[in-house]
Amino acid sequence: MTRFPVRALRSVDLGTPDLDRSEQFYVTIWGLQVVARHNGAVYLRAGGCDHHVVALHRSERPELRAVTFRVGSADDFTVLASNVVAQGGQIVSPPLANPAPDGGIIMIVRGPEGGLLRFVHGDVVHAAALSWVDRPQRLAHVNLNSVDADATAAFYEKALGFRLTDRTRMMAFVRCNSDHHAVVIADASVNGLNHVAFLMPDLEQVMRGSGRMIDAGFPIAWGVGRHGPGDNVFAYFIDPAGFVIEYTAEVLQVDDDYKFRGPEQWVWPPGRTDQWGIAPPKADHVKAAQVAIPYAG
Repeated sequence: MTRFPVRALRSVDLGTPDLDRSEQFYVTIWGLQVVARHNGAVYLRAGGCDHHVVALHRSERPELRAVTFRVGSADDFTVLASNVVAQGGQIVSPPLANPAPDGGIIMIVRGPEGGLLRFVHGDVVHAAALSWVDRPQRLAHVNLNSVDADATAAFYEKALGFRLTDRTRMMAFVRCNSDHHAVVIADASVNGLNHVAFLMPDLEQVMRGSGRMIDAGFPIAWGVGRHGPGDNVFAYFIDPAGFVIEYTAEVLQVDDDYKFRGPEQWVWPPGRTDQWGIAPPKADHVKAAQVAIPYAG
């Protein structure tokens, strides 16, 4: 299979006006665990090997601070930096020792649409917590809004070495490993965060996690259903700060033989929003939440 310089999506940095409430939600309800505190930020791990999957920061408004990816080797930093600049991005910080608790070497860039992207190598990892049956294992994907989704997808391909897996009328799906997608780019009127998806062990655990959310007073915002591109099961929620988050499972695994499909092939019957035909149309308040989170700064 193609060698990707970026090997995986690792974590997101979120700004929240009520840090204590956000921490309580993600630990006691969503299913993460505090692994570190540093310079006012709270680092939360899932059940897999990543040091953390969410870093919460105090901010005046809900915002996406950064998206972090893991690179394959230290040599990949040089190629990535050159390509980022050639494709209209900016090097905010060259590869340096990372002072945060996850360690390793880190490079920070700003994409053409304004969002910060962090690339790490040699970061701290954990032994997988196999007992976390109905808790997230890692991030599955991050969905970003873009005023020019094709241009943003091209940046991920040409600057970062991702591959375009599928393109629907509204979204471009790009990958950096065998997962069908690590990043989804949605056509939107603004740039920013659409939602963050957390991988659960299987469909059963998506349902059990969704039940825990409902018991805690957080209704399903969209779903449960099965997506088209990626074939993954989904259940969407809105967290206390207004971030749209997703439990997902059974993400399609692909290789170089996967056949790209475009908007003319990804067509649902009228009124249908998922493969099964059971997910209701997305409510207006959910659509509004998916375009409400800007990039920091």
